[in-house]
Amino acid sequence: MKNFILFLLITISASSFAQTQDLSLYQKQVYIKGTDTLPYRILLPLHYDASKKYPLIIFLHGSGERGNNNESQLAHGGDLFLQDSIRKSFPTIVVFPQCPLNSFWSNVKIVTDSNNKSFVFSAGGEPTSAMRSLTGLLSQLKHNYKIDTHSIYVGGLSMGGMGTFELVRREPKVFAAAFSICGGADTTIAPQIKHTAWWLFHGLKDNVVDPQYSIKMSEALKNAGAEVILNLYTNDNHNSWDDALAEKDLLPWLFSHHR
Repeated sequence: MKNFILFLLITISASSFAQTQDLSLYQKQVYIKGTDTLPYRILLPLHYDASKKYPLIIFLHGSGERGNNNESQLAHGGDLFLQDSIRKSFPTIVVFPQCPLNSFWSNVKIVTDSNNKSFVFSAGGEPTSAMRSLTGLLSQLKHNYKIDTHSIYVGGLSMGGMGTFELVRREPKVFAAAFSICGGADTTIAPQIKHTAWWLFHGLKDNVVDPQYSIKMSEALKNAGAEVILNLYTNDNHNSWDDALAEKDLLPWLFSHHR
């Protein structure tokens, strides 16, 4: 029995070490311009060739992963892009920026009362410091790497899902396809983002971000003439990203779109 327990401990330790080693494949970088600082992790394709053009995907994390350790943002989605089958099938540059603790990806006001939390989205206004850095990082990436400008994608969860809508609104001619998990936005922006294909996800039991935000955005996008898919998970609460990121068709769908 002692030997068996020791074997389990060694196996678990080895597995954890392997995972840590895997995540270390995301190189640590920092975007700096003036007083703006944005840590980010970047994963280059297998057998990366600097002379070739590659697609680019930006993944925006939720509010719980904010900070400046340049690690937390990989908590959800980081493992997905490390899978051998995905790296071989979809050679792409993957970037996980990290929003500062005192900022937010999108212009949104959070209204909290004794019963629930609601979000008031903005259809305009100046970008947050995090969004300003994010658009600057996007420009820098296109300058520093050979990016296939017909194949640029963005996706995110919760705060990152909201940020996904806003980033596409601010850069309407850039993204071929986008996905938002348990996010939301002002429905009046739908005509501005209709030329990007959308896949929206939400848990119907979500008690943090009301699923109606995704439902209404889906309706608005359809009415604007956009390509949009909506997945509603009957039994999911706020962690609908577990099911969304496990959708086997998500990445094939994403990379099938080009501008």
